Amino acid sequence: MRLTRRAILQSGAAALAAPAVTGVSPVSPAQAQPAAQAQAQAQAWKHGLSLFGDVKYPEGFKRFDYVNADAPKGGTVRFGVFGTFDNFNPVVAGVKGSLAASIELIHDTLFTTSMDEVAVGYGLLAEAVSHPADYSSVTYRLNAKAKWHDGQPVTIEDVLFSLNSFKTHHPFYSAYYRHVVKAEKTGDREVTFTFDAPGNRELPQIVSELTILPKHWWEGTDKSGRKRDVSATTLEPPLGAGAYRIKEFVPGRSVTYERVPDYWGKDLNVNIGRDNFAELRFEYFRDTTVAIEAFKADALDWRTENSALAWATAYDFPAMKEGRVLKEEFPIRSSGGMQAFVFNTRREKFIDPRVRRAFNYALDFEDLNQRLFFGQYHRVNSYFEGMELASSGLPQGEELAILETVRDKVPPEVFTATFKNPVNGSTENIRANLREATRLLREAGYEIRNQKLVNVKTGAPQTVEVLIEQPTWERIVLPYKPSLERLGIELTLRRVDDAQYENRLRNWDFDMIVVTWGQSLSPGNEQRSYWTTQAADQPGSRNYVGIKNPAVDALVERIIFAKSRAELVATTKALDRVLLWNHYVVPQWTYGKVRSARWDRFARPAELPKYGASAFPTIWWWDAAKAGKAGTRS
Repeated sequence: MRLTRRAILQSGAAALAAPAVTGVSPVSPAQAQPAAQAQAQAQAWKHGLSLFGDVKYPEGFKRFDYVNADAPKGGTVRFGVFGTFDNFNPVVAGVKGSLAASIELIHDTLFTTSMDEVAVGYGLLAEAVSHPADYSSVTYRLNAKAKWHDGQPVTIEDVLFSLNSFKTHHPFYSAYYRHVVKAEKTGDREVTFTFDAPGNRELPQIVSELTILPKHWWEGTDKSGRKRDVSATTLEPPLGAGAYRIKEFVPGRSVTYERVPDYWGKDLNVNIGRDNFAELRFEYFRDTTVAIEAFKADALDWRTENSALAWATAYDFPAMKEGRVLKEEFPIRSSGGMQAFVFNTRREKFIDPRVRRAFNYALDFEDLNQRLFFGQYHRVNSYFEGMELASSGLPQGEELAILETVRDKVPPEVFTATFKNPVNGSTENIRANLREATRLLREAGYEIRNQKLVNVKTGAPQTVEVLIEQPTWERIVLPYKPSLERLGIELTLRRVDDAQYENRLRNWDFDMIVVTWGQSLSPGNEQRSYWTTQAADQPGSRNYVGIKNPAVDALVERIIFAKSRAELVATTKALDRVLLWNHYVVPQWTYGKVRSARWDRFARPAELPKYGASAFPTIWWWDAAKAGKAGTRS
């Protein structure tokens, strides 16, 4: 699977809606030569694109440094995934149905990222890129060899169709590509995207991440003669141009991808040494315990473990002791972010930041970490946890200067105090923190009546319902209940199925949920859909909190139009600090590594890429010698 910035940011959820792209009908070179296109053509064509600075790999490079060019091809990998699926159409993912795992394997994008650089891409479907110095547009030149699995060439018309489809029907991509105001054919193999304003350095790369779909297939008919609909879910295996295609599937149960022998891009430098497995099989589970047992029974090959409890206790079985199964952790350097209990501030009872802060004082993370997590986690103290983008200490230098521009719109603590979560874990600390929480609630207009916390003005009791979709969260949320009850707050837990959960999120029908906002090393346009006023009332956005804060809006815009890496880092730290001191969430915990368990049938390059974590299965391969020692699959 390709490691993309877009995948990190989307995190499987829909985001801000925006109008469809305009002006995407094909235009021949003889018809028009727009000023933006002429300016772009005046620039030199490049084989790679970097947000800041130069690219690592020169034009004509043979392969990425971190791959094995001689890796053998073959073998099968079996994964377990949670939930279900009823859709192969990425255009409506997060809006309709549940998308099949790793459907991106069948598709290619214009450019693809390297795993040992920050915010750098190289040619895939497009062989070259050109843009003017002011970033007001970008032009991509398609690779003449690019073709669909049916043998037809990938065309500019396919690119225009894809952009329009995603902008029209998918909220996340509608926001992601909202600044592309025009896309047009400007040469036999050239497509130019014009932006709504100059100076947004990220837009050329955002466009390069566009998943390209075959227009002729989506506008055709299926075997029954029915016209296909790109705005609807489908279980008809779509036509693709990627390294894999769908081999077989059972709706909601399993999907298998097979490597395409005559894949058009198999000899491209960006593809050498990757996509080595003949088949990738995904089995669906509704229960994580059952999935672990399936792994132990050798029905699955690789498992990424998200549970500290399971990591500590569930892998003590004969194959592990015999060395046929391996546990390994891989450091995460490509991303970070915030995982938290998230308040819906659209509801009056969570409007006051003192109320939200009181909830943080009631969370005994230290006890949870020891009793449930085996001491494996540390507390999240930043919206950009684990990255150089995280704020620390007091603001200084350029960060301080940036914060001065919004001083009258932010809490004073932004300038005077370092944000730290309350520390519990002992009787003394718990009492002190509950006293502080009580003080905050009293200041916010609450008091205890008949052992219940009520709003003095309205008499309404302060209650909170935590909405979850996975059963594993029950044992984590429930210990929060007695702590809040000591403050007079009643907590209830409601678990719903995947479909109902998504519908309630889209309609902001919740008190509190658990959310992870993934962040790349180069935050940008997606921050609008996370935190801004514009996104707060848009169904499907990732501004789950409902933030409407002019300081946040201003800082997000400054991030997007940063002119240097230093300015980007300083502004992101400023945004982090403002978000933290508004107490929009109760931060949870993180680990900073990928926990994995695998049957010892695979091999990998001696040195993995810096920003690729495990990079499995992308650059790994089947090892026949190890497979023989690991034993025959059941």
